[in-house]
Amino acid sequence: MQSKHRRIMRDQLDKTFEKLSKARGVQPPVKGWLRSIRESLGMSGKQLGERIGVSQPRIVQMEKDELSGSLTLKTMRQAAEAMDCVLVCAMVPRTSLDETMRNQAKKVAELRLSRTSHTMLLENQLVSNEEMKKMLDDKIDDLMRDMPKDFWSNKL
Repeated sequence: MQSKHRRIMRDQLDKTFEKLSKARGVQPPVKGWLRSIRESLGMSGKQLGERIGVSQPRIVQMEKDELSGSLTLKTMRQAAEAMDCVLVCAMVPRTSLDETMRNQAKKVAELRLSRTSHTMLLENQLVSNEEMKKMLDDKIDDLMRDMPKDFWSNKL
């Protein structure tokens, strides 16, 4: 995919994430969403089970599985529908996607420039801090535009 298209996709997703930014701080209830909503509605485990076609002991297990993180999205969706809820599942970046990419580009650029700096030092070709910052900024821009195949590799 061309960098222009990736940039457009990042911008569009970042606009969506702005709307979801408050969701980052939302913590699930201590008892989990299923049990908390079910109890708030005054619905018994048996009644919820009847609504989705499972036994009351299965509802207890589902509530435990939610807390452990092993309940499937499909099952959560079924339980949500049975309680007139909508399951909302999203991955929300800590920062913008552009910022995430820029941070990675900076890591890669710093690593690559440190190798170059070491070689230049050996050849007695010192670069000023200002020149080094300019080189770093240029390298970051190049990496963001060209995005080499090893951009996200841990083995740089």
